[in-house]
Amino acid sequence: MFIGEYNHSLDDKGRMAIPTKFRAALKGGAVVTKGLDNCLFLYTKKEWSKIAERLAALPFNKANDRALARHFLAGAMDLEFDAQGRVMLPEYLRSFAGLAKKVVIAGLYSRLEIWDEAAWQAYKRKTDKSSNEIAEALEAVSA
Repeated sequence: MFIGEYNHSLDDKGRMAIPTKFRAALKGGAVVTKGLDNCLFLYTKKEWSKIAERLAALPFNKANDRALARHFLAGAMDLEFDAQGRVMLPEYLRSFAGLAKKVVIAGLYSRLEIWDEAAWQAYKRKTDKSSNEIAEALEAVSA
C-alpha cells in the first residue's frame, strides 16, 4: 500500500529517487505512464498488469475507449532501479507532466503519482478548499 507525500528532486539526467519505504514493494519491477491531471502514475508490475488487461479489453469501436487505452498504454515505460534506488524518467513523460527539478511523489494506495512540485501545490490548494463538497458528492465513501 502506497500512502504519504514525499518531496524529491530530479537530477540533470532525469533520475529520481524512490522513497525507501516503497522500494521493497517495487522490487519486482515498476511501470510509469501518463496519468491524469498532468501527473505520472507509477505502478508495480503486478498492479500494472491488471490495469493493462482492463484497458486492452475496452471496445475499440468507441473513440473515448481507444483514446484512454492509447493514453495509458502507449505512454507506459518499464522502469529499472539503479543501486541507489533511483529510476530514470523518460523525457517524454517528464515533458508531459511538466516536471522540472522539484517533484512530489504521492502515495495513492495502489499507485504512486509523480507531480511537479508547483503543480501539486496548486492542485492541493484548489481541492483542499472544496474537500467538503467533494466528499458530499461521493456518497459511496465514508470515513
